[in-house]
Amino acid sequence: MSKPHKLDHRPFLVRPGSEVRIRGFDPTYTAGFASKQDGKAALLEDVDALAKAQELLYAADRYSLLVIFQAMDAAGKDGTIKHVMSGVNPQGCEVTSFKAPSADELDHSFLWRCMKRLPQGGRIGIFNRSYYEEVLVVRVHPEWLDAQHLPPGPRGDKFWQQRYDDINAFERHLVHNGTHVVKFFLNVSKEEQRQRFLARL
Repeated sequence: MSKPHKLDHRPFLVRPGSEVRIRGFDPTYTAGFASKQDGKAALLEDVDALAKAQELLYAADRYSLLVIFQAMDAAGKDGTIKHVMSGVNPQGCEVTSFKAPSADELDHSFLWRCMKRLPQGGRIGIFNRSYYEEVLVVRVHPEWLDAQHLPPGPRGDKFWQQRYDDINAFERHLVHNGTHVVKFFLNVSKEEQRQRFLARL
């Protein structure tokens, strides 16, 4: 088995309490690969290492892995999940794509539908979008809160801070119970996004 490639991920880590500006990250960054072909070749080698790690995770049956992908439309969430997870055993991995919430989901806490899809011990769960939609998209469209049957009250900064606090507490709970949470935000330029939208037509 080939040795997995090492990417210095430190520049991409977001520490609690830190402020992030997406504009500060170069969407054309290639991690040192000269071409897409080089990146694909490296990925094929790394998929073997990922498959072996999944076997160890499953055998231990003590921890689970939750991988969350967030991105703007057309940033490549589906393709990334398909290619990166191509070597894992599908019996130990479940992908959940969260669309607009159903009527039943709207009758519950905003975290509820994600709670139902959490990976059990020894498994990998992948979220294509997640509860972060509730502090991203819904914050841009606060009128969507009307469908959530929330108690009356102001919807200002304090409300959104409470949602951030709820998410942080939820993720702490997961970690304390053996679920490692890894989050990715896929970043593409506006021009690349436009080209991808055009390619869909």
